[in-house]
Amino acid sequence: MKLEIVSTGEEVLSGAVIDSNAAYISQILIEAGFEVIRHSCVGDKKEDIVQLLKECEHRADSVVVTGGLGPTDDDRTVLAACEAWNVEPVHDPGAEMSVEACFKKMGRSVPASNKKQMLVPSGSTSLQNSVGTAPGFFREQGKTCFFFIPGVPWEMKHMMEQHVLPMLKEKAGDHLMSFRMKTLSHFGIAEAEVNQRLKDIETFFPGVSLGMRAVFPVIQVKLYARGDDGDAMDRLLDKAKCWTLERTGQFVFSTRDFSMAQEIGDYLGRKGKTLALAESCTGGLIAHMVTEVPGSSSYFLFSAVTYANEAKVKILDVRAETLSSHGAVSHETVREMAENARRIAGADLGLAVSGIAGPSGGTAEKPVGTVYISVSSDQGVQSHVFRSPFGERIRNKKIFAMKALDLLRRQLLVL
Repeated sequence: MKLEIVSTGEEVLSGAVIDSNAAYISQILIEAGFEVIRHSCVGDKKEDIVQLLKECEHRADSVVVTGGLGPTDDDRTVLAACEAWNVEPVHDPGAEMSVEACFKKMGRSVPASNKKQMLVPSGSTSLQNSVGTAPGFFREQGKTCFFFIPGVPWEMKHMMEQHVLPMLKEKAGDHLMSFRMKTLSHFGIAEAEVNQRLKDIETFFPGVSLGMRAVFPVIQVKLYARGDDGDAMDRLLDKAKCWTLERTGQFVFSTRDFSMAQEIGDYLGRKGKTLALAESCTGGLIAHMVTEVPGSSSYFLFSAVTYANEAKVKILDVRAETLSSHGAVSHETVREMAENARRIAGADLGLAVSGIAGPSGGTAEKPVGTVYISVSSDQGVQSHVFRSPFGERIRNKKIFAMKALDLLRRQLLVL
């Protein structure tokens, strides 16, 4: 079954809003075994929406349309669908029930403007929206099934899961193909180098497709397979994964689509170990990454963002003579930061960073992009120096944080 995804709205078309809806819809449809053939985007002009709906009818078995179902004048999807199919908008009891239920939850009566959302194109079936004001609707037009759902992301996700996906699966019956995917996340290697090392994978493993996604500073390698025999695809992808690890394994930090912080958190949680942080140049970014992981309170004890030298002395007990002799950006300073953060918190591990994010502040000896990282444990303390090739402050902060976590991860593997 071939599916097309249509996003509507000037804010999406102009790039003011990133089209995360299409990405989400595509992902869950592909994982369910459907073939997504196209993503299309159109603004709020009714004539443009009309034209696109007519085009979709001739190239897709089903179409999922998001956006334009609100109560304002620029929400024109219902009227566009009516014009495309030469039908009238009609009051729908199901849509009315959905809108009234939403406002009842808020303890309000339905405003006059929202009564517009009770209309659907004649011949359509309304789809209840239990988390927002905009009901969707479904219509079979010729050989194509159209699903119209809201553009608000949490409403879209709810309606995809509650209505669209079950209806599509029922329509497809036994004709869905199985879909399998494995993700290997890399850090410390360029995308072009990953591609060079893996470019022959589809030759060695027919039926496996290679995809890459760069989310700085991580390179995700995705291995895809689609077919009728799920077990056979699992075996094929396992072999392809092993082949991939032989070529890029030294840079792989996760084979289960975990973030770096998730991998570290999983290890700390399983081993009953705790962590303390001392940050300077990253300004709390590492702590933010660690605490994004649910359950991190079980292993994350302490964070000190000691940007000024005085803070390093007063909060982390870094010796003033260390700072005066070696500077804040040095092996000696980060070693004391890591050891003392660990001691103060009573943690099993201490991780510290101090560097020069830029764009100014560098020297010939320590240019912009230099960072010192230290890991302290009951096995001792280690420090490392890393030099980022970037001159941009935010990119340096991100890569410093990831490098620190990667060094911690590698130390955990040794321990």
